Amino acid sequence: MNPDKLRNVGIIAHIDAGKTTVTERILFYTGVEHRMGEVHDGNAVMDWMEEERERGITITAAATRCPWRDHSIQIIDTPGHVDFTAEVQRSLRVLDGAVVVLCAVAGVQAQTEAVLRQATRLKVPLLVFVNKMDRMGADYQAALSSLQGKLDLPAVPV
Repeated sequence: MNPDKLRNVGIIAHIDAGKTTVTERILFYTGVEHRMGEVHDGNAVMDWMEEERERGITITAAATRCPWRDHSIQIIDTPGHVDFTAEVQRSLRVLDGAVVVLCAVAGVQAQTEAVLRQATRLKVPLLVFVNKMDRMGADYQAALSSLQGKLDLPAVPV
């Protein structure tokens, strides 16, 4: 693989924002996986450790690849729990960019702030994906406002 065609993209956020679920969907829709893994069913590809499957949370950063046009995207699914912040810090150092998964119901949480501060300090380019828009209480504008208000980051909806 030509290194110019390889990109390391992290999936970062607070716990239960949907990072692993988003990663599982990317793997399915790019044809890497032929079924959609579900965290709550304990069959998510990215949560490979028994403890992760039992607890329903990501404990270690996990990497996988998927194709995109003539590039290979290495996706690094990171933990969201504060106890595993060191895993996120290690991952951020190798990223070409990161997708911040923001829950449309909960908005910015303390751990969201922590990982975004780390990413900003390391100058990791960020794209925010507002997730869980189908949930009761989802509010896209409030999620964006929490991003702009709590973190003073410019958000440009597309």
